[in-house]
Amino acid sequence: MSSSSHHDTFTLTDNKTGKKHEVPVIEGSEGPRVLDMRHLHQHTGMFTYDPGYVSTASCKSKITFIDGDKGILRHRGYAIDELAEKSDFMEVCYLLLHGELPSPPDKTEFEKYITHRTMVHEQINNFFHGFRRDAHPMAVMFGVVGALSAFYHDSTDINDPHQRMIASYRLIAKMPTIAAMAYKYSVGQPFVYPDNDLSYAANFLHMTFSIPAERYTMSPVLAKAMDKFFILHADHEQNASTSTVRLAGSSGANPYACIAAGMVSLWGPAHGGANEAVVKMLQEIGTKKRIPEFIAKAKDRKDPFRLMGFGHRVYKNHDPRAQVLRKAAHEVLEELGIKNDPLLELALELERIALTDDYFVKRKLYPNVDFYSGIMIKAMGFPVSMFTALFAIGRTVGWIAHWKEMIEDQQALKIGRPRQLYTGKTEREYQNMDKRSKKSIFNWLWNTKEKVNY
Repeated sequence: MSSSSHHDTFTLTDNKTGKKHEVPVIEGSEGPRVLDMRHLHQHTGMFTYDPGYVSTASCKSKITFIDGDKGILRHRGYAIDELAEKSDFMEVCYLLLHGELPSPPDKTEFEKYITHRTMVHEQINNFFHGFRRDAHPMAVMFGVVGALSAFYHDSTDINDPHQRMIASYRLIAKMPTIAAMAYKYSVGQPFVYPDNDLSYAANFLHMTFSIPAERYTMSPVLAKAMDKFFILHADHEQNASTSTVRLAGSSGANPYACIAAGMVSLWGPAHGGANEAVVKMLQEIGTKKRIPEFIAKAKDRKDPFRLMGFGHRVYKNHDPRAQVLRKAAHEVLEELGIKNDPLLELALELERIALTDDYFVKRKLYPNVDFYSGIMIKAMGFPVSMFTALFAIGRTVGWIAHWKEMIEDQQALKIGRPRQLYTGKTEREYQNMDKRSKKSIFNWLWNTKEKVNY
């Protein structure tokens, strides 16, 4: 099939039949134009084939714009680095949800509403005791978040704008509380209730690290760094987890279930687990003496080892979030006086090499946001298992903004139904049991010496 552009349409030619089909071209406010393929199958009998949807626009959106070649990330038109330096997370939440930065009265009212809904229903505490102590925090969190719909019946009607907003605000408010509870349960400490006198990020740190037996001293530097972390992870356009939320929401599922679905997708090591992979990589390298060995492995195309936290699938120039978090990470290290942590020393040496070595510089394998976030939140005292949970707290507002945008665009709202290129068997006759050949697909199970875990 060949193609040629023609004004506001795109001509597709079937080389097998010679038939031509005009495809409308749609332009956004900026970024690449897109081909409107909605009627392609109706007119040609064909579908497009795009594994991973890397060349497919699944929706229209006014929330976030990314230009990976130029290193641009904007929320509602505002550059991410400017938001991170001049704004705070509550203001960014308001921006993502409502399209504009809040006025002073609006921000005060919004913060008050969120702050006074950070507590969770007391019966939810019982949920945690049903999990094993060594359960991954994300496994606990998406179970609890999905169950919120069983407690808050007044905000599950997606067709009611008021209920949609209540659910949106509740999820933003309660996510850090649920994350902190998951952490406390894993370490055997009592749950700490929210403190309405603290900011969003400071309150999360308080619920996570304070204990009833002694006064917890809040570090303004750490609270500010945590706030920046949430801002930088608030939204990132149509990534895997956001697309999952939209797909789940397209069926009419309640918002709590949709956000839980997004959390499941985020948990994948190729998505939200990337900063976790950075720390695991540093642990594998072990010491600064072994860095040359692993740098050589990273440069060897035949070696499967890859340096985690360097380069980015979307950003081919630089990750605009990385420089902001780099500064925050170094401020945290200085605030905590961490000078002799072998893992952090190792990370800083890798950072130096990546920024100066010609191999990395020429290939633009710069440290990305996952590299610096891994360093920073480890220094703050979070275990590796909590890394993705922190990501989920920040990303919740992005998921909600996209879910809300989709539900409110009734003209474009359709249940998600991707097509496929079928490559299996064609029609064949059913065989009776006595005519089938023996298969040994279960030998691996029957012959295993490991005890089956029921």
